[in-house]
Amino acid sequence: MKLSARNQLKGTVTAIKEGAVEAQVSLDVGGQKLTAVVTMDAVNELGLTTGSAVTAVIKADHVILATD
Repeated sequence: MKLSARNQLKGTVTAIKEGAVEAQVSLDVGGQKLTAVVTMDAVNELGLTTGSAVTAVIKADHVILATD
């Protein structure tokens, strides 16, 4: 599959915290932790489990940075 989104990060699922409708899926991306919130339908349809290899595709119209 080819995508126009350039921010594609390969990682491994380290944990899935399931809710009634959504799940928090934690990834290890090159030693950094990334958490994605996806629907439970997506978790099931993608067959996500701990240890699954995934690609996080990030498509955002802006990024907000903050300092103290």
